[in-house]
Amino acid sequence: MTDTQGSRDTARPEGMRVPPLLLKTLVTVVVSIIAYVLTNALNQKQDEVWKLTVSIVIGGSALIVQYMVDFERRLEAMENGQRTRIREMRDSLAEHHREVHSHLTDHRREMTDLVDDRFARISEATELFSQVDRSVLRSDGVTKLARSATKAGLLNNELVKTFASEEIDRLAQLLENLSNNIADCLGENQDWLIDLTRCIKTSLDATSTSVDRDFWNSEPASRYLEAQSDAILRGVKIRRLFIVDTEQQIDDKLKELCESQRSLGIDARVVALSQLPHRVQLGTHSDFIIFDNELTYEIDQDTKKVNAKTTLNARAALVEHRMKRFNRLWEATQDLSG
Repeated sequence: MTDTQGSRDTARPEGMRVPPLLLKTLVTVVVSIIAYVLTNALNQKQDEVWKLTVSIVIGGSALIVQYMVDFERRLEAMENGQRTRIREMRDSLAEHHREVHSHLTDHRREMTDLVDDRFARISEATELFSQVDRSVLRSDGVTKLARSATKAGLLNNELVKTFASEEIDRLAQLLENLSNNIADCLGENQDWLIDLTRCIKTSLDATSTSVDRDFWNSEPASRYLEAQSDAILRGVKIRRLFIVDTEQQIDDKLKELCESQRSLGIDARVVALSQLPHRVQLGTHSDFIIFDNELTYEIDQDTKKVNAKTTLNARAALVEHRMKRFNRLWEATQDLSG
């Protein structure tokens, strides 16, 4: 058996199925014959034409009834099919509407969150710049910093962008620490020293021990003294006390250093702790500088007398303590010279 024959046998129904048209014809013929037989049996006196006419009419009526029944069945099937399709379409549209509504809801929620986030950032930025305007900080400097940071972030240079980011983080950390009245860094920060000198308005009181003796021959010292000269021209009073342990340490170089600073208008003095009363010798021997009686600049040393850390402190209690310490040393030198 070939594949074609096999497929035909598979498609053939199990039982013999009579075509609808042949079935209707057979039913019509059977009804017509039965009508003819009944008409002939009931009324034998009528002629054959009348009997045949009645049989044909009854058979035709039977055929029409079959078609009407078939039409009604088809119509009902079509209506049911239409109802099913309409129901499926309605369900599909409802499901699609739910999906669209869900998508629109999610999209609307995302848009709302995005807009809220943008407005929150705008509000935060507006509040931030409003606070800057109300503060004594230069708002143009803050604006310039923000714009410059944005430009640096757009550069096609990863190293520059990374370095800029690190510097912004460092500056942000410094400002945050200053808002708490204290900041520090490793080593000696001479930039802080010079910048603070450029900012002062009334006074600068400083101690200088043997640890920083070599500093006065460096390039930062030149800029530091230049900033002090400018401050003196603004009316700032500067006092510096060079401190050594014994009188033997007061050599010609130290005296010359003291005189050179006096020539700039700095009230400079040299003193040996061994010359001072015992009560005055007590206290910290580390270098410290007091700016405008509001902030101290201090250098902490390690065990090898190396400058290990620089601290800025604006806490009132510590500033007052350092002021008392400096004034006590200064007054003791006056009594000594007298």
